[in-house]
Amino acid sequence: MTTEKYVGAIDQGTTSSRFFIFNYHGDIVSRHQLEHRQIYPRPGWVEHDPMEIRDRVNDVIKVGLQKAAINRDQLSGIGITNQRETSVVWNPATGQPYYNAIVWQDTRTEELCKNLAVNGNMDCFRKKVGLPLATYFSGPKIKWIIENIKGVKQAVEKGEALFGNMDTWLIWWLTGGPDGGVHTTDVTNASRTMLMNLETLDWDPDMLKIMGIPRQMLPEIRSSSEVYGYTKSTGVFGDEIPVSGDLGDQQAALFGQTCFTPGEAKNTYGTGCFMLLNTGEKSVQSKFGLLTTVGYKIGDQPTVYALEGSIAIAGSLVQWFRDNLGLIKESHDIEDLAMTVEDNGGIYFVPAFSGLFAPHWRSDARGLITGLTHYIHKGHIARSVIEASAYQAREIFEAMEKDSGIHLTALKVDGGMVGNELLMQFQADILDIPVICPENRETSVLGAAYAAGLAVGFWKDQSELKRHWAVDKKWEGKMPEQKRQELYDGWMKAVHRSYS
Repeated sequence: MTTEKYVGAIDQGTTSSRFFIFNYHGDIVSRHQLEHRQIYPRPGWVEHDPMEIRDRVNDVIKVGLQKAAINRDQLSGIGITNQRETSVVWNPATGQPYYNAIVWQDTRTEELCKNLAVNGNMDCFRKKVGLPLATYFSGPKIKWIIENIKGVKQAVEKGEALFGNMDTWLIWWLTGGPDGGVHTTDVTNASRTMLMNLETLDWDPDMLKIMGIPRQMLPEIRSSSEVYGYTKSTGVFGDEIPVSGDLGDQQAALFGQTCFTPGEAKNTYGTGCFMLLNTGEKSVQSKFGLLTTVGYKIGDQPTVYALEGSIAIAGSLVQWFRDNLGLIKESHDIEDLAMTVEDNGGIYFVPAFSGLFAPHWRSDARGLITGLTHYIHKGHIARSVIEASAYQAREIFEAMEKDSGIHLTALKVDGGMVGNELLMQFQADILDIPVICPENRETSVLGAAYAAGLAVGFWKDQSELKRHWAVDKKWEGKMPEQKRQELYDGWMKAVHRSYS
């Protein structure tokens, strides 16, 4: 047992919850992970049990601390990163949710969003909130819960209901829950609700009125790096430790990748695929289907904005290929299967299982495979599954260059799929720029740890964090220009055929 200090970070994701402990150098000292249930009540509906997630988080913290074999007082601070947009409404007196958390992938609010659109314009609120009207975001989910779950509307009117994304839910419980829990969120998570004004960084009165959501049920919006409150000595940490960092998962990855300079971009390949570009201290309104969002805000420093391209289906397509088609036993087997062929054989797999996100925003799109012939076998299909993420990333990449006026010269990558060499090389080929992976690939949870550590003086400043970032692998584009364009043209034709 040493007296060395550490920072802890919770990563509450779509399929699992994890707890990490990092040292000063950003190295992982300990980690633990537990999955939670995916609940599908109806087609297009996706839910999580908030109490199950709370319990899983407590469990991973307990085991993570045991694995690290450190005293609680050696933790300088705790950071949180989370699946964004996933929404829960609960009773502050009891801590009991009124309904399951509605997950970001859920599409039940499609009609609600159409009804909110002014003259059918799904971009009618973009100037205020940076987002199109879409099922993806929290505001419509909250409105649905208020209007459809028995007793919630009355509870809201009586001030007996609180809303939060998963960061808010966990901070509230860690700092006491019904016994004085802090009801707060950070600017990155708030920027994904459709309720926060991007310029004022506060809840927008007009948006609250349009959505029918009272301000009193919403958390206080704070920076991504400050002390929000302290864990209870009677809680899972057994000590009063500052909860001092909070970022949505993709913004946390941007920060963990040390994309601190305007023009730097990262792409995370996970359940979905999320590319973010640092645009500096001014928000850039997208004209090409991207989201304008907050990148991060460190304490009282200026807010840093970002452009984001969100892809709904990436790694989850590999899981679908494994579970629904049964052509591989483990997810990582797909690369070996895809390597049995030299190319995709002319087929494209558009994974529009729940519509298409950026840059199309077509909830009516549906998945398809085009170009099937007698020649095609399972190796070609496996390859088309892998290539789908890279093609979608190029769509986002091109939109970012158009919106920002910046020619991007490299792409930092992270997430579970970066271990797929075929995907990473194809990504470099189809973009024709270097694709770079850092030594520490756990960039989201590292970003949350960095934010927490900066708030309590564990790290001095962002230049100190930059020194910890190091390249692990780099892929260079090798594909001839004509072939690259032919492949991409074929992809775009397939995408347009997916529109219903």
